[in-house]
Amino acid sequence: MKKQVLMNVLMTVLVAGLMTMVACSKPKVADPGTMNQEQSGETDAERAARLEAERAARLEAERIEAQQLEDQRQAQIVEAKSRFLNQNILFDYDSSELTDQAKSLLREKAAWLQANPSDTVMIEGHCDERGTTVYNLALGERRANAARNYLVDLGVSAHRLGTVSFGEEKPLDPAPTEAAYRINRRAQFVIR
Repeated sequence: MKKQVLMNVLMTVLVAGLMTMVACSKPKVADPGTMNQEQSGETDAERAARLEAERAARLEAERIEAQQLEDQRQAQIVEAKSRFLNQNILFDYDSSELTDQAKSLLREKAAWLQANPSDTVMIEGHCDERGTTVYNLALGERRANAARNYLVDLGVSAHRLGTVSFGEEKPLDPAPTEAAYRINRRAQFVIR
């Protein structure tokens, strides 16, 4: 990327130098017979060189602009994928009900999934450490299914969405605090 930017700067400097050289060249004294052809003071060769330099500079500027737009588009794609993967659906204690915030986040995830139809996703259901292993596995499954069902209701194809429950086995934060419990009660998304 740095090499490409350096080449773009070099090309711009060369084109600007060529235009300066052409503009600063000694004007020729035209004889009255060729006045119509050379009223601007430049020969056909100089005019052709100037037009070619302008065309090359315009094409280079368009290419640079197109590359910048493509770079921005790629950055937006990476950003959207990162948001999709790193924003978890959080649940209240001992609940698999989707909150308004969870529904809003799931709408964003549905939009991303619709924009990326070739991706399939595994929705992992997680719990905090309170409760028995069996209970937490069942609760994690209900949480993953709640997120999946909401996405299906939003128009995402069900065959693109898998679910799995990890119960309390994979906490994001193992501390026995309310803050840790809150982030551990989640549905997490993994692209397959």
